[in-house]
Amino acid sequence: MMGRSSFALSRNSSFRLENLGPKALSTIGNLCFTIFVIGVLIFTIIAATYEPDDPLFHPSSKITSFLTSNANPTFKSDNGVVKTGEDFVTSNQTAFAAFINLTDVESAVGTSENHDCRVDGPIDCRDPDVFHLLMRAAIEKFTDIHFYRFGKPVRGDNDSSCHMAWRFRPKEGKAAAFYKDYRSFKVSRSENCTLSVVAIGEYHSGGNARKKKGKRREMDKETFERVPSKVKAGVALPEVGETVNDTLPVVESEFSFSREKYLIYLGGGDRCKSMHQYLWSFMCMLGEAQYLNRTLVMDLSICLSKIYTSSGLDEEGKDFRFYFDFEHLKDSASVLDQAQFWSDWNKWQQRDGLKMHLVEDFRVTPLKLAEVKDTLIMRKFGSVEPDNYWYRVCEGETESIVQRPWHMVWKSRRLLDVASAIAARMSWDFDAVHVERGEKADNKKLWPNLDRDTQPEAILAKLNDKIEEGRNVYIATNEKDVSFFDPLKGKYSTHFLDDYKDLWDVNSDWYDEMVKLNNGNAAEFDGYMRISVDTEVFLRGKKQIETFNDLTKDCKDGVNTCTSAK
Repeated sequence: MMGRSSFALSRNSSFRLENLGPKALSTIGNLCFTIFVIGVLIFTIIAATYEPDDPLFHPSSKITSFLTSNANPTFKSDNGVVKTGEDFVTSNQTAFAAFINLTDVESAVGTSENHDCRVDGPIDCRDPDVFHLLMRAAIEKFTDIHFYRFGKPVRGDNDSSCHMAWRFRPKEGKAAAFYKDYRSFKVSRSENCTLSVVAIGEYHSGGNARKKKGKRREMDKETFERVPSKVKAGVALPEVGETVNDTLPVVESEFSFSREKYLIYLGGGDRCKSMHQYLWSFMCMLGEAQYLNRTLVMDLSICLSKIYTSSGLDEEGKDFRFYFDFEHLKDSASVLDQAQFWSDWNKWQQRDGLKMHLVEDFRVTPLKLAEVKDTLIMRKFGSVEPDNYWYRVCEGETESIVQRPWHMVWKSRRLLDVASAIAARMSWDFDAVHVERGEKADNKKLWPNLDRDTQPEAILAKLNDKIEEGRNVYIATNEKDVSFFDPLKGKYSTHFLDDYKDLWDVNSDWYDEMVKLNNGNAAEFDGYMRISVDTEVFLRGKKQIETFNDLTKDCKDGVNTCTSAK
């Protein structure tokens, strides 16, 4: 009996052990599948509900909705300044670059011989001791910037004046760029021949130290050579204050023209739309040209939307170079002006047997055009919106193939220079407040609290524990009557864009350069330029107080559109 019982137990045990493996595997498999399903469900919910802050980072379906919406809330984000390549470079990416401080200059000064001198004799601006003197004076006076390089001084306006340039960055602020200033120094010599700086001129007062056109833009080799042209591999920064060379590229010869491949977009409904839509579409076109390894033939003539014009009408004849850095674009990508291209095409098309491939359907993807051998691919867009928007080419499967090369398009350095001039007049020592009102403040349905929260008394209450009394405060605003903010003057020194009109009037450097760029015609400092400069000054403030999330809890795009809180 004992033997049989043991045998039976052994058989039962054997049976259970034999079946344990498959059952365990089945159970584990079911569990893993359940976890996978739950994970997919969670991911789907997150993907469906997540909305990035900036509409330009939405997938194509969202950006299409954003750009083609018939809704008309006043002052939507279309009225703001367009983000370009330099906006995606954070200011701390230049932190590794060593800057020059006072001890560096003092250690570089040698003991001078006691030469005979005349008190009223001319100052030798090329003397190394004068160089060190000017550097020390600049570092001691401008305490809110980091100096990265000094140019060698040159003779100024008279025998007691020297002009010197330097490259710098503000110690605080969000804007990522290197700036160039050149100033006039008045130097005095005492009876014992000791030199001292008795006055330093205003921003860009030392014009003799500015590099002229046709010469290399880099400053001469000096005592300190510490500024890299790039922050790190592949990340370049604008150099604001340098001479801009945005002349149009020219085809060198018939041979070089005929061996190249080109892409051109013609027609379409993007014209006279907001700058956001224009740039979103332009970046699609530029991205396709990069993908196909073709030269982009671009129309530099822009139609400025009526939302930016003082006339309230769409205005043709604006130049791409008014708003964007064409020099950086042509250095980064292969581009050609449309007028130049057609001139050369008409010369050599028949002689060299150049062929054109016409595409009239935006659904023909860049992938299908990759093997086209013809000299020119022309995408022609019809008159039916929104199917004639350029950015439609980059939707669907193309979205994962063609990358928009944001790093190739920067803001106009002429506009950035106006912004830096304003910051310099406040010695780069100011805080900034953005106050968005206009028709938004009147629309209580979408922004129920905005009008109340942006009244001067409410702003003062909000700033009480954020900005110290007596500070320079730059107010970037769309409020037309800035006297509205007069109650803030009792506590702060307030500054507004129109306080600096001389920077773009008929006597300004900006005006002269724009006349040359605009074929001898004057160019208006239009609404989009105002928004761009206002925003850039705001970003250069030590502290930035935003309208939404800081001054009011209303959502930027209306009720129930908030995506995050600070």
